[in-house]
Amino acid sequence: MVSAWGGYVFIINLIPLHVFVLLLMQRYSKRVYIAYSTFYIVGLILSMQIPFVGFQPIRTSEHMAAAGVFALLQAYAFLQYLRDKLTKQEFQTLFFLGVSLAAGIVFLTVIYLTYTGYIAPWSGRFYSLWDTGYAKIHIPIIASVSEHQPTTWVSFFFDLHILVCTFPAGLWFCIKNINDERVFVALYAISAVYFAGVMVRLMLTLTPVVCCMLSAIAFSNVFEHYLGDDMKRENPPIEDSSDEDGKSSGNLYDKAGKVKKPVSEQEKTEEGLGPNIKSIVTMLMLMLLMMFAVHCTWVTSNAYSSPSVVLASYNHDGTRNILDDFREAYYWLRQNTDEHARVMSWWDYGYQIAGMANRTTLVDNNTWNNSHIALVGKAMSSNESAAYEIMRSLDVDYVLIIFGGVIGYSGDDINKFLWMVRIAEGEHPKDIRESDYFTPQGEFRVDKAGSQTLLNCLMYKMSYYRFGEMQLDFRTPPGFDRTRNAEIGNKDIKFKHLEEAFTSEHWLVRIYKVKPLDNREALDHKPRVTNIVPKQKYLSKKVGSM
Repeated sequence: MVSAWGGYVFIINLIPLHVFVLLLMQRYSKRVYIAYSTFYIVGLILSMQIPFVGFQPIRTSEHMAAAGVFALLQAYAFLQYLRDKLTKQEFQTLFFLGVSLAAGIVFLTVIYLTYTGYIAPWSGRFYSLWDTGYAKIHIPIIASVSEHQPTTWVSFFFDLHILVCTFPAGLWFCIKNINDERVFVALYAISAVYFAGVMVRLMLTLTPVVCCMLSAIAFSNVFEHYLGDDMKRENPPIEDSSDEDGKSSGNLYDKAGKVKKPVSEQEKTEEGLGPNIKSIVTMLMLMLLMMFAVHCTWVTSNAYSSPSVVLASYNHDGTRNILDDFREAYYWLRQNTDEHARVMSWWDYGYQIAGMANRTTLVDNNTWNNSHIALVGKAMSSNESAAYEIMRSLDVDYVLIIFGGVIGYSGDDINKFLWMVRIAEGEHPKDIRESDYFTPQGEFRVDKAGSQTLLNCLMYKMSYYRFGEMQLDFRTPPGFDRTRNAEIGNKDIKFKHLEEAFTSEHWLVRIYKVKPLDNREALDHKPRVTNIVPKQKYLSKKVGSM
């Protein structure tokens, strides 16, 4: 798990939490001591064999909870060992002092090692889990990722379906009959619900406990309750009635003094409404499970199995249109650009350009280099002249953007533009300010009422170049953006330093070529070279070598 996913830290902290709660509930046992000690030591050694992890398990704050619980468990086990050798009063005093001293030493040691720099502090990703507004203010590059957005109720129902309702019932059944194992399930469920509500991507941690554990417990208890009597009736318990035979014949009254009903009459009364209710509930549960199976099949085939590079849309008659603009654009880059060309785009498309177009990108999905991504965001947010200076310094040959105004694609770069501004503002606050891209009323608009800073920035001009001449529908004016439902405010867009190189069929992907410097500008930018080889001599050498 450590070698496959960085989210292993969630499990590494969940298991110590389970052991700590068991200690608080006075459920300590030798099984717990042996299991956790073996898990921590072996897991620590094996996880450090992963090159990417290295010494992080002993040098990062995210792993200190596991180490602290391990030390606390050793102290607790030692006190339990002394329990039989001391009086009750002595043991209580020693236990209180020992546990308090062990917890204090562990806490102060972690603080000292963190202060001296031996243990790395908590990362921004973990701060954003506890404070949902932390990333947006301090680390906008983390908040800009769609997977890091808070989970909506629509997403919960889309992924879990009816299990959203049965999951709390299963949790209640677990807590009702608590034991050591069910304590872990309850802690897992509560913590996973919180984390899944903070980030969409952490639904991965919630689905196992919801689908495979608690909802299964809820359905199992319902079926056991409504089908249990029938099962018992098919296999009735064998009773030893040898001593009661003589008495039963004369015992015609019950404890309340009322006349007992014959067995046949009791069965008739139970066959009235009871079996019907059982059948209705059973059929209802089976229908819910069948609907859940159908929903899961549809979600898997439509939402989680379609590649994001190829998009699909449906007409009113149910026919499907395939939008292959991404592959079309990447193929054009691969075939029509120099193999050493550098492409500037937002980091979302870095891996796709490198993998499918085989071209060098400035930033990609490895989002650790915040300053470099901020520089790209500054270029996209600046006017053409300032952006050209940045692109020349980065040796950019082509600029690729995603524009969804023609087909109504909401995941384009204009909708992501504010995150580019925020990330750039974090590194270049003097040049880029987010407030400059809003109207005086605080609105982000692309029409005539929009901010002049926005209407003249590079991203806006590249997105809407020649778009003001296009009329998509007889009911809308030329330059009507279907994604933002607005007529663009700047239709007379001209470039000085860029030229349009490629636009895909549905205008989803647009590529611009960065023009080279003019002769006069090139002399102003480059230092004068004194030892220039004469042209005739250079040509003769070149011809001779051929």
